[in-house]
Amino acid sequence: MLKQQYEYVLSSRNSLLTYISTISEQDFLTDNSSFGRGSIRNLLVHICQTYCAWIGERALGIKQDFLPFENYRTLSDCLSYFALVDEYIGLFTEKFKGNELLQIELQRNGESLVVNPLKLFTHVITHEFHHKGQIMSLSRHLGYTPVDADIIR
Repeated sequence: MLKQQYEYVLSSRNSLLTYISTISEQDFLTDNSSFGRGSIRNLLVHICQTYCAWIGERALGIKQDFLPFENYRTLSDCLSYFALVDEYIGLFTEKFKGNELLQIELQRNGESLVVNPLKLFTHVITHEFHHKGQIMSLSRHLGYTPVDADIIR
């Protein structure tokens, strides 16, 4: 079920990323303090970092190097980061297939946290959609007309 749900997320994400490819490089990097992480690029990187922290590092035990936003200069750089996210999600869905409600213990900021894979998966995808909305609003402030990137469109 998680795998199918992630396919829906990917469809929505691909609509967003195709739309972002129409945004100028300057606007892609333009900071606006009203939108969380500041720029479209920063929001995309933050989405990836969140997946990598929760799924890659905490759930799969894969050590992460979280590079500064400035290391991702282009949309292509962000697409490479999303490819890593997709790899981790693939590993995660296989690891917990049939055990989505199994309680697992994770470490966060030195503290133990008990969640099930379904809750963890829901956390990272809703986090992505939250920031997708910020990206759409930020792009509108930059003079663009956002596309429909909902799951059902």
